[in-house]
Amino acid sequence: MRLRVRNTGDVVDEYRFEPVGDLAPYARVEPPSLRLYPGTTGTVEVSFDVPRTPDAAAGPHPYAVRITPTEHPEATTVPEGNVTVTPFTEVRAELVPPVVKGRLRGKPVLAVDNVGNTRVTASLSGSDNGDQLSFDLDPGNVQIEPGRAAFVKARLKPREIIWFGSKQERPYTLTVQRSGVDPLGVEGKFVQRGFLPGWLATVLATTVALAVAFVVIWLTYKPDVRSLATEKTAQAEAGAIPAPQASASAPLTLPSAPASQEVKPPEQEAPGGGSSAEAGSGEKEEKPASGGGGGGGGGEQQAESEPLVGDQIVGVGSDRCVTVPLKKGKANDGTALVIQDCDAKAANQRWEFRGDGTVRSMGMCMDVAWASRDDGTLIQLARCSGNPAQTFAMSPAADLVSVMADKCVDAMWSGTANGTGLHLWTCGGTPNQKWTLRTP
Repeated sequence: MRLRVRNTGDVVDEYRFEPVGDLAPYARVEPPSLRLYPGTTGTVEVSFDVPRTPDAAAGPHPYAVRITPTEHPEATTVPEGNVTVTPFTEVRAELVPPVVKGRLRGKPVLAVDNVGNTRVTASLSGSDNGDQLSFDLDPGNVQIEPGRAAFVKARLKPREIIWFGSKQERPYTLTVQRSGVDPLGVEGKFVQRGFLPGWLATVLATTVALAVAFVVIWLTYKPDVRSLATEKTAQAEAGAIPAPQASASAPLTLPSAPASQEVKPPEQEAPGGGSSAEAGSGEKEEKPASGGGGGGGGGEQQAESEPLVGDQIVGVGSDRCVTVPLKKGKANDGTALVIQDCDAKAANQRWEFRGDGTVRSMGMCMDVAWASRDDGTLIQLARCSGNPAQTFAMSPAADLVSVMADKCVDAMWSGTANGTGLHLWTCGGTPNQKWTLRTP
């Protein structure tokens, strides 16, 4: 831009020019001084060379040029202007470390840097060849201010365990997805180790094979084992009993029992006075279960589960429900909300619209992150605090509106897939901003 200066005095004067303001380090005045005769006018050129860094934030920046006369310094004047810095986005991502090793899991960290001059909103996902790994990213959506970085904790878990054998390398990719641009992929490698060393598998297999062979040989060639002591005892008892001899006058006859009677062996008394037959045939009498009352069973009764309270908030464009992602079955403060397939038995998909304007689930409130009114601000679950950021209303047009920001709850980038995050956006009547209440 050009700046015109007129000497309205009555003496020759020299004027010095000095840029001031936020953009002063990037401003230059040519020439830096100007000598004018009385009643004459001079022109200088003011230019700005703004670097492509986060230091120069996008948007309007006021500036000024201080003009100081040499002869009359008290007559300093400061004309002002305005410079608008256009936005640019640039995101860099890096895995730390790029290679992780483990038997059951790996825990790398993804560092996402915003080197642009405007805020960036992105979602993160993981993939690999052959679907050999599962990915758990915390958080799944990030908002990064200019010049700042976000650190995402990734948890990799192999779908199959290597019990024996050498390690295997499993390459994977973590993707940073932003609206309207190509996804940024960062490649890493998970080295999965065997749970037990390979030589141990060989030893165990050899041991099992030898055991099976021994059993087969034993069953095939089972030796006939006899006790010599038992045979000698039987022979001694037989020799000690004299054989009966018949008399010359009368033959030896044994008395026979009457035809109607059966000869029974003598009953042996069991210890304690009862006969062995009674002891052997008696059945144990079951005692009735102790406890109050004569009702049947005496077993423990399962406590009835608490009924689910609230309605499901269903997206018109996706037919999926607003869901609170759980960690180990619990909801955490600051958890970003997503849409998932509707489940009538899921407590983390039930929402109560209270009279104070709050929308509650799992004992906490729907909340606009950081109480921001900007487009792209995440919708999350937070502890109920009475903050205006936690007041919402369903409009007659089926919009779920933040009362504080007067903007709509929006499925990111018109997404309809499971896991799509929710953020704040200016109401536009699109299907990803329309919601209905459903009672399962």
